Amino acid sequence: MANEAVCIETPTKFARYTVANATGIAIGTLLKVSDPNTAAASTADNEPFAGIAWEEKTANDGIVEITAAVNGIWDLKDSGAGINAGAICNIGGANLIIASAAADLLTGSVVGKALETASGGEVIRVAVGRSA
Repeated sequence: MANEAVCIETPTKFARYTVANATGIAIGTLLKVSDPNTAAASTADNEPFAGIAWEEKTANDGIVEITAAVNGIWDLKDSGAGINAGAICNIGGANLIIASAAADLLTGSVVGKALETASGGEVIRVAVGRSA
């Protein structure tokens, strides 16, 4: 996968999720959550945010759990629409973020708060898990 998140300030909060054995997930992948407590790589705008993969998951390795970071400061890539510093952002695609609209705040897709302004497709720092 491309555009994985890069950790700038180490997270202090983590969550464990179930993953499919056949799935490979790279460190730094933005994860989406589904029922029951299952994570997978993000693929589309507005998916519910589970965290950022903190460990490598190799396909067909027999492991069916993954640790995800749910806070920290990360470099994340804008989906192409641009984001203003201070804006709340959410999953905007496969390892991408986008500025949140009011309706996005109810979907669980919020990733965090942009700490820099992004031109379309730029990588910026994001305070993951923070909305204020």
